[in-house]
Amino acid sequence: MNKSFLKKGFIASMLTGVLVLGACSSGDGNDEAADGQTVVDIFQFKVEFKDQFEQIVQDFEEENPDIKINVQTVGGGNDYGAALKSSFAAGNEPDIFNVGGPSDVDEYRDYLADLSDTEAASQALEGTLDGVEQQNGEILGLPYNQEGYGYIYNKEIFEQAGVDAESISTYEDLEEAFATIDSQKEELGIDAVIALPAKELWVMGNHLGNTFFASDFDNSIVEAYEADTIPLERSQELKRMLDLQNEYSVQPVLSLDYSQQVEQLFSTGRVAVIQQGNWVYPTIEQMDAEFAENNIGMIPIPVDGLEGHLPVGVPNYWGVNKQSDEEVQEAAKQFLDWMYTSDTGKDFVLNEFKFIPAYDGYDEEQIADPLSKEVYKYSQEGNTIGWVFLGTPNGWQEHVLGAEMQRYLSGDASWDEAMESAISQWESARK
Repeated sequence: MNKSFLKKGFIASMLTGVLVLGACSSGDGNDEAADGQTVVDIFQFKVEFKDQFEQIVQDFEEENPDIKINVQTVGGGNDYGAALKSSFAAGNEPDIFNVGGPSDVDEYRDYLADLSDTEAASQALEGTLDGVEQQNGEILGLPYNQEGYGYIYNKEIFEQAGVDAESISTYEDLEEAFATIDSQKEELGIDAVIALPAKELWVMGNHLGNTFFASDFDNSIVEAYEADTIPLERSQELKRMLDLQNEYSVQPVLSLDYSQQVEQLFSTGRVAVIQQGNWVYPTIEQMDAEFAENNIGMIPIPVDGLEGHLPVGVPNYWGVNKQSDEEVQEAAKQFLDWMYTSDTGKDFVLNEFKFIPAYDGYDEEQIADPLSKEVYKYSQEGNTIGWVFLGTPNGWQEHVLGAEMQRYLSGDASWDEAMESAISQWESARK
């Protein structure tokens, strides 16, 4: 298969990105190293834990005075991918950097060291290495953390309506639950059962779509990445789930966005259910801490034959630059091992980063919030659906599948027309 489409514009973006790199970077990259220290330069994207990450680096340096780590963080409103390419183009190649899955692995293959000999790799939970593990056994990245999504529900509303969320397993169960809650809207004081933010392409194309097309590729990101076409064998299941959400949603769904869904409607008790992931917890907590801590849960989106399976995936990986000096590579591996497997590191991962661990050996009781606890439980039990959307052609899941689902909801296309277009555009991208 010809994957040249992934690399188009790579050189151009490397050259143009140099112009913005200085404005994007932050951190302590200018700190000087003492004589004899091995210096490791990290270029990472997660702005949300910048301060905590720099603190864990300091703690590591105190325990390992022979290693000096410099951190640059690029994220938020800046394009990490473009900035990373700019850094390589300018000759400032980091020793540790982030890759997002098969496409990035392919792009940076010449720079990614094999990490299969690290303790962290040996502790990685089943499935968390799928985006970076090669057929020859090489592991070209270590997972940041895990995230998962499903139906997040208001426990109090479900209880008042007489619906047992934990007993919902099949599509028919969910349909009955929605109808039961809808019939009591006035008594419950809600606007609708659910809020479908169809304005957001990623909610439909990335997440709802993935739930039903992951099985096309046996839950394998790599298999999806190598596929010339997508069969969409569960297309009708996807349609009925989208139809169900649309039928019981606040309207109009095509103008409903993420902020309205999470903040204005769910966090204030105006809807009983949203399709979202554990990443919404901080927002809900900020809106109503007591509600967030005590009154929300998560259940899987029902899929025929995969009932009780939650989509769980790794949003990003740490890569080590194999072009760096050997001692630098070893120091980089030492730091990543320490961060995810030492007692100090694990405490940071749980309580400071507030991550869902992607590794064995963590105390589930210390995981920060109830949604994350649910995701970790499903992951440990192996009851998961892969984040296969990370292996689709670049942008296909949102700008093709999500956009086609919008066309269907607006009445501009039949379901069959929308799905035929999505399949055709996948095939065109892979030629």
